[in-house]
Amino acid sequence: MDLTTDVGGLKLKNPTILAAGILGTGAASLKRVVQHGAGAVVTKSTGVSPREGHPGPVLIKTEHGFLNAMGLPNPSYHEFVRELEMAKGDVPVIASIFGSDAREFEEVALGLSKASPDAFELNLSCPHAEGYGATLGTDPRKVKEIAKTVKNAVDVPVWVKLPPLANIAEVGLAAQEGGADAVVAINTIPAMAIDVESGYPILGNKVGGLSGAAIKPVALRCVYELCAALNIDVIGVGGISSWKDAIEFIMAGATAIEIGSAVHDDINVFRNISKGIMQFLEKRRCTLDGIRGVAQK
Repeated sequence: MDLTTDVGGLKLKNPTILAAGILGTGAASLKRVVQHGAGAVVTKSTGVSPREGHPGPVLIKTEHGFLNAMGLPNPSYHEFVRELEMAKGDVPVIASIFGSDAREFEEVALGLSKASPDAFELNLSCPHAEGYGATLGTDPRKVKEIAKTVKNAVDVPVWVKLPPLANIAEVGLAAQEGGADAVVAINTIPAMAIDVESGYPILGNKVGGLSGAAIKPVALRCVYELCAALNIDVIGVGGISSWKDAIEFIMAGATAIEIGSAVHDDINVFRNISKGIMQFLEKRRCTLDGIRGVAQK
């Protein structure tokens, strides 16, 4: 059974992708994920200037996932070029980038182009970095402008990562109008936790982003609505930890899926999901294309 997938201008050996921010800070960690079966990898988001991120704690385990408020820590694209060059290998490497406006996105994309990434993923969805991420991703005009600016500046595919929104199809259409080759949905959901002994929020930033199994139904709804409205590929992410989860997203219309929090429990999740998808397709005597979007009919 062939799981080769064409998504957003790239060819993958299987539809599983490492999500941004998960083991994506260096070449060694990215290559480790590839060795465990990922069809592609996305780096941690990189910007114009070095950022230390938010004060700790920045990550806590919850009943059904994780809360994080990293604050986009990164060494800047100037320092990340070398790691990106060393990460190149057997599968596509997608560089996740962020900025405060279209000009900064363009600068980072052009700077990282020296390392020849296979694609760029525009982080317009981080929920806990003021002035970045979802601050921009909730405005269709800014989404279109940023997507168009980066697309005109580089000669590789451009993906746009969207935040969970009630009007996500509108923002997705803006990305499509800007020339994006694919959209990625979704990022974490704004959330928080409070320590009952002290009465204070646990995260250093007070509010962070919820990931993991708890957000899967929200992500699935977003993907379903995007697939119904857009003509470009939709990549699903949010709470995917099993082949059944992946099949749901594909049936909703997703061309591929990204995996984040589940890597914490088992780095073999990429290989296991691909194996499960293959067994499902063999049992049904069908193909990925045969089941993709069936829930839309």
